Amino acid sequence: MDEQAVREQARALCDALVAGDIGRATGDFSYELRRNLGEVLSLLPLPAIEATVDSVEHGGSGFNVVLRLVGESEEVLVQTRWKDRDGRPTVVEASHLSRTERTVLGGEEGPGDDDESTTE
Repeated sequence: MDEQAVREQARALCDALVAGDIGRATGDFSYELRRNLGEVLSLLPLPAIEATVDSVEHGGSGFNVVLRLVGESEEVLVQTRWKDRDGRPTVVEASHLSRTERTVLGGEEGPGDDDESTTE
């Protein structure tokens, strides 16, 4: 497993999130992450309108990959940890780094936040 392979898999994960294909997006998740999928998905602004690989860094026995995910009302940085599992890059950890609210064009911003969330 090298940096290029990890970057390609992370990019495919991003593409799947933007396409709304959660099954494909989580295909590279470890068994443990899939078992706790609700917790992992709660880190992500879904539906995502944009997703990019912000950075890929080798560390220890794996790679740390920061994903920048943009939803309708927020932008989130999520750090994922990738390790070799059965000869392919696999996400073994995901953690929240930052969350920034986005200004919605054409809408009025009020003093509170409307805190709408949808879980399907």
